[in-house]
Formats: sequence, C-alpha cells, structure tokens
Amino acid sequence: MFARTTTPWPLVALFTAGYLAPYLLPTTVGRLDAGLPLSATQAGAVGSALLSSSAAAGFLLASRVDRVGPRTLARIGLALAVLGYGSAAFTHAVPAVVAGAVVGGFGSGTATTVAASGIAAERDPHRASTLGLLCVSALAGAVYLTVPHLGAGHGRPLAAIALTALAVWPLTGRLPVRTTTGHTRVETAGLPHRLAGLVLAATLLCWSLAQNSLWGVSGRIGIDQAHLSEVTVGAVFAIALGTGLVGVIGAGALGTRLGRAVPIGAGTALIAGCIVLSASAHDLRTFATGEIAWNTVYPIVLSYVLGLAASLDPRGRWAVLVGAASSLGTAAGPLVGSVLSARAGFPAMGAILAVGLVVIAVPMTGVALHTGGRLLLPGTVRRRGGTPGAVVAASGGIPTGPVPEIGAPEQPVVEIPLDTPAIAAQGAYDTAGPRHAGATATGSGGWTIDSKGSVVVGGQ
Repeated sequence: MFARTTTPWPLVALFTAGYLAPYLLPTTVGRLDAGLPLSATQAGAVGSALLSSSAAAGFLLASRVDRVGPRTLARIGLALAVLGYGSAAFTHAVPAVVAGAVVGGFGSGTATTVAASGIAAERDPHRASTLGLLCVSALAGAVYLTVPHLGAGHGRPLAAIALTALAVWPLTGRLPVRTTTGHTRVETAGLPHRLAGLVLAATLLCWSLAQNSLWGVSGRIGIDQAHLSEVTVGAVFAIALGTGLVGVIGAGALGTRLGRAVPIGAGTALIAGCIVLSASAHDLRTFATGEIAWNTVYPIVLSYVLGLAASLDPRGRWAVLVGAASSLGTAAGPLVGSVLSARAGFPAMGAILAVGLVVIAVPMTGVALHTGGRLLLPGTVRRRGGTPGAVVAASGGIPTGPVPEIGAPEQPVVEIPLDTPAIAAQGAYDTAGPRHAGATATGSGGWTIDSKGSVVVGGQ
C-alpha cells in the first residue's frame, strides 16, 4: 500500500498531528474553563465532543483510505484541523468554539486514520508507532512548557494543534495518490481476525478510559489531596512527560524481542499499581512517584497495543478501528474520573480503576498470544495478516533448519501475473517408455529432446 522506507516520516508526522489533541486535553479543557463563560463540566464536555468527533472519523474512514487515496484523505484531514482549531482559537463565541473543536477533532481523526493505515502496511509497524508516540510526546511536552508563558486565553493550545497540522502539510506530498492494491478480491475481502480485533477494540476502549479517568483528575489530586501548588504539579507533569519519552525510546529499542503479550500484560498490571499509588497520594513524593512511573509505562504498553492492532490486518483497518475505540475511551475518561472521585473519593477511584485494568489485561494478553509471536512451523505458513497462504510448508514434524524467531515478520506471498497462459499442444508429449537410439521428441515451441535427454532449442 505505502512505500516501505526505512523511516516513514510522513506517516509519523501525520500520527503526531492526529494524536496531539488528546495529549493536550488537560490544558485545553482547563483554558476553556478559565477563558470562556463555561463551567468545568461544560469545558470537559467540549473536550469530549472533540475526541468523540476524532473517534467518529476513524470509524467512518477505516475502509475508505484505499478508495479515496492516502494523500487526498490526509490533506482533507489536515485542512479540517487547521480550519477547525484555528477558528476556535481566534473566537470567543462559545458556539463557534464548540463547532471549531468538533471540526478540528474530525480532522485529527482523519489524519490519524491515514497514519494508522500506512503504519500497518510497514514492515515493522511497532517501530513506526513507537516513533509516532515519541514525536507526539516530545511535542506535547514542549507545548506544556511553552504555552504558560504565552499569556492567558483559551486559544493557545488550540492554535498549537492547528500550527502542527499546517507544518505537516508539505510532507503529504510523499504519500501515494492511490494505493497499489486495486484488485477487487482484495477490496471486498472481509476483516481478518474478527474476534481478536473486536476483543482488542473493546478492551482498549476500557483501557484508555481508565488512563484518562486518572489523567483528567490528576491536577486535582495534586492540589486538593496532596496539597501541592499549581507550579509544583505542573513541574511533576513536565518531568512525567520527559520520562515518558525515555519509555518510548526503550520500547523502540526492545522491539518485539519479548513478543507483545508480556509487555501488554505485565505493563498493564504495573499501570494499575501506579494508578493506586497516585490516587492515594498525600505528599509530593508519593504523587510524583505515581505520576512519573505511570507516564513512563503507559506509552510503552500503548505502542505494543498499536503494533498488535496493526498486525491483525496489513491494510490497517483494525489499527484504525482500535485507535478509534481508544479515542472513545479517552473522551469518556475525564467524565468517569470526575464522577467516581466525587462519589467515592480519589483513593477508591484509583482502586476501582486498577481492578478494572487487571481484569481487561487478561483478554488483551490472550489476543497477543493468539495472533502474534507464533513459530512458523511446517504446515503453518500464513500470509502477513493471518490469511491462509497458498504456500504449504514441507511435511509435518520437527523442523531441521533454522526457525524464525518469535515475532519475526512473515514473508508475504506475491502473485506473479502471466501475460499469456501456457497452453499444452497435443504434439508436445508422447507416451512414456524407452526410446531407440537417435530418437527425439519434438515440442510445439521449437525445442527437441535428443536421445541423451538434452534440450536443443530451434532444432540446433
């Protein structure tokens, strides 16, 4: 589908532009509350509308990237992001801000859809998704450090997202106008790994909801429960984003050496412990330890989950659908966190979220074990993406040659078109049996086989 370059920078840039809005959600919602006549709940609703629009774009466009074309669809998404976020940043009318956020969110979701489809077609989707998370984490950290020095107002984070989309636009020229897989059989093929994909999408929705339930109220935990100043809480968040970069780099270096099941299962369990620690913090040390550890492990696990989704379908449809499900969880997270903390308190909220994460870690790990990291033994050669291949390995038994390592990408099956089919002529064959000396067999293509079994072309 996409050109398999060493580093797919256009896709990484699109990924960054699409994912920046969720990363800036706390500051976006906070400034909407402070700079416009909106309550905290209403500002959170605007943020949820933005992310819901982004998720809707993923669901609607998951199967249309091939049809419309990556370059065209990416430019449409970036244009909507610039228009929507830019108009919302430069107006103070609440209806116009809401409309701009929704339009911009749809543009972000469109850019993410194209990026996810392209990353899924890469030879190493885990590496590409890790690079995307690395870039968006670095950019978000820079925005968090810069925006407070640019003055008050709701438009600063929205303008940052719009400028990012505008900066990514020139790189879309390196995306293909149309995909190269235009066969009807491929276009009408159903989604592979339907059950595994549905389970992964449902569990990632809950996984993202738990993460953003904590993220949405982390500032209140630091200020109200741990009795820290706003400056101190902001410094903790900045350090946490920095350690998140280290985690992403570590995930990229580790790759799939351990498969995907161990990082996803064990990482989710660690995140559950971090949430309990952060939600029960009453001092700086506990709060900082929980937030920093959580932000370090979170992008590592997310990169493996995105890589797993990409491996389910080489056309990227499951990657887009799973990402859209994650966006729905992200959108609902702040509301769920606010309700739980208001009714049960921060420590109880953390315990509930942790138990939920441990429960959903089981099916997520099961999907990783079932669909990825299996040895390619004789009789089990499959096409990339899980579709049964036309090539059957040697007879069963223990392989005697080298076996590909767990997690190694499988070799794709390539169809070789023939211009003219070979049609056998009746005179090309004769009955089997011994021949007299000097006898020859003549083929219809001008070749002969002499008595010694040698092929002579053109009767020479």
